[in-house]
Amino acid sequence: MIDEGQAPGADGDSAEETSKEQQPKKKGSFWKELPILLGVAILVAIVVRTWVVQTYYIPSGSMENTLLINDRVLVNKLVYDFSEPERGEIIVFTAPESWRSVMEEDEFIKRVIAVGGDHIVADDEGNITVNGEPLEEESYLYTNPMTGEQDPSSQDPFDVVVPEGRLWVMGDHRSASGDSRERYVRTGGDIESSTIPVDAVIGKAFVLFWPVSDFTWFEIPETFDDVPAPS
Repeated sequence: MIDEGQAPGADGDSAEETSKEQQPKKKGSFWKELPILLGVAILVAIVVRTWVVQTYYIPSGSMENTLLINDRVLVNKLVYDFSEPERGEIIVFTAPESWRSVMEEDEFIKRVIAVGGDHIVADDEGNITVNGEPLEEESYLYTNPMTGEQDPSSQDPFDVVVPEGRLWVMGDHRSASGDSRERYVRTGGDIESSTIPVDAVIGKAFVLFWPVSDFTWFEIPETFDDVPAPS
């Protein structure tokens, strides 16, 4: 039976329209979307590399045996936007020009030994104290694989109060590191030239990821837990 006012065939038209509405829309061509996806991926990579995490390779032996030549580490570039570098951390920083043997090689990686206000002393036997607390550095200082001999904490005596806003940094391979101790001796005790500004720090190395067989998360050595705040 046909309802009053309904044209013949109306039911068929309605069913056809409903069927068309239920059909899924055609997906965009993969090849049309690919440039957009690549662009987004590149943009994300640039943002992450610039502001968050970056890969660094180790060009020298100044951090042996913790880091070997050609090792790869990941550096957190965001962490110091919310905190200050701490004693014992491994950091990447823009080195002062006076520290560089080649001007283009401006990014160094070292360990923070003392921060602003700290009183750091190396005695005649090569032992280091920070704010009166002796550092036990055997767990990370360089050990000669041929002789088994370990570097002393310092090859030279010094007695320094680190200026506020600056850091005293040293390589774990103390006898082969251009660092705060080396600059202090070379400059005849110039504290400003021997320390780096906190603002020069690029980020904190938090993991050794290459070679995979040496994968290591970096933690602050326990000896720094006992160092008191500067008085």
